[in-house]
Amino acid sequence: MTDRIRTVLGDIEPARLGVCNAHDHLFLRSPRLPEEALDDVDAALVELNSFAALGGQAVAQWTPWGLGARLADLPELSERSGVHLIAATGMHQAKHYDPTELARGRDDLAELFVHELTAAPVRAGFIKIASAFHHIDEHASSVMSAAAHAHHATGAPVGVHLEGGTAALAVLDELAGTHGVPPQHIILGHLNRFPDSTMHRQIAAAGAFVGFEGPSRANHGTDWRLLGSIAALVDSGHADRILLGGDTVLASARSTADGPGMVYLLRTLRSSIERELGSDVATAIFITNPANAFSARWHD
Repeated sequence: MTDRIRTVLGDIEPARLGVCNAHDHLFLRSPRLPEEALDDVDAALVELNSFAALGGQAVAQWTPWGLGARLADLPELSERSGVHLIAATGMHQAKHYDPTELARGRDDLAELFVHELTAAPVRAGFIKIASAFHHIDEHASSVMSAAAHAHHATGAPVGVHLEGGTAALAVLDELAGTHGVPPQHIILGHLNRFPDSTMHRQIAAAGAFVGFEGPSRANHGTDWRLLGSIAALVDSGHADRILLGGDTVLASARSTADGPGMVYLLRTLRSSIERELGSDVATAIFITNPANAFSARWHD
């Protein structure tokens, strides 16, 4: 049995993934953002084509169950753009759901995740969950337990939305320590929003992936620290743990609107990394690391 990456068009070998935007959204709907839903197939295709024109070859969509991921539309978008798409199952913070829908989804969560990873018409390739600001609340704890169960049943990677980049070590301890999810299958996202390089090094040293996303229209205060945070990890020998994503969560943030959209990663950020840290680091961040992070020895 070999490691594979589960895309919406089927499993591929990690070497085929290519240049990857490791954290983004083509579709997203939340009652917290009623006027900014990402729900336009044509706009999603334009975004993918723009990313592909700059050399982009893969995108991980971190939109979980119940938030308008439009999984049925992803295979055609992947075919038309030529971009590999990795979809998410999982569950976000409770505040992003209608209470009735949330109550329905909480029944047999682990079973739901396993189904979407292994048996759904369009299969997910990882599990996305979320913690609360500086702590793990009751909702997050129950979802983490279900995600860990689904990981052990399938082998799927687990990606975590860290609110404001906080509670990272507590989440890592909960998933890896309490629930036995191997750190190399854990991606901790939004750590650029909490630019504590000591904490970043601890996460990387434990074997988990350090996710940086942005720039962020809602969390731009630490965007200027991004290259420094990356450099600190590289200098400490952890270039192999860094992931980068665009995290476009608003319609107005697409590259065709007020931007910057996912093209920023390749149009601006990649050249900055190559210039400041070298082409080998850029290759690791955009190609090698995502291939490792989203690979699994699938049990199905």
